Amino acid sequence: MSEKRGVVPGLVKGLATTARTLTRHTHVQEYPDVRPSLPARSRGVIALLAENCTSCMLCARECPDWCIYIDAHKETVPATTPGGRERQRNVLDRFAIDFSLCMYCGICIEVCPFDALFWSPQFEYAETDIRDLLHEKERLGGWMETVPPPPAPDAGAA
Repeated sequence: MSEKRGVVPGLVKGLATTARTLTRHTHVQEYPDVRPSLPARSRGVIALLAENCTSCMLCARECPDWCIYIDAHKETVPATTPGGRERQRNVLDRFAIDFSLCMYCGICIEVCPFDALFWSPQFEYAETDIRDLLHEKERLGGWMETVPPPPAPDAGAA
């Protein structure tokens, strides 16, 4: 008998909560029809500025998931002055990120000494086949136009 006394007030309290919730307006965003307003500098996908990439492989070495693939070759640059030496430079052939493996930690962006990788707020890149989540440098470079400019420096900073 004492068990039923505890159940009835709990049941009434639960029903009262349900009735209050039914009268409130829901805060559902209808995503495909209404684009969400993302916060500034939100993380979506990694964009590549291929002109800045020197194929140093730091991003690929530091990636904990090993999802960055880089292929490059050396190219000989002729001497700029008479009697000078010829130089060699790396030329980027392939830069790919497998987003099915990537855990979006951002380590690759942080370790890049040449500012070749950036966070883009683009988040709509779903695929029906997991093999299509391997994005090459052309697609990664296309997302550079969505990268927001860096924030202005603080006025009080020295």
